[in-house]
Amino acid sequence: MGLTNRVKELRAKHHYTQNDLAMEVDVTRQTIVALEKGSYIPSLLLAMKIARTFKLPIEEIFYMEGEEIQ
Repeated sequence: MGLTNRVKELRAKHHYTQNDLAMEVDVTRQTIVALEKGSYIPSLLLAMKIARTFKLPIEEIFYMEGEEIQ
């Protein structure tokens, strides 16, 4: 069971480029690319920054594969 996320979907919905989001949460654009591909699991701090940026609970952005979003 792995971790999956809705970062790409939410980023597009909020009209952020990968670079915009990276600057907002203080990481590189490559980190956002890897996160969206599912090849990078974020730290709790990064997950919290992303959740705050999108004004959503972490659980609505990051979840275990096979689990439904609440």
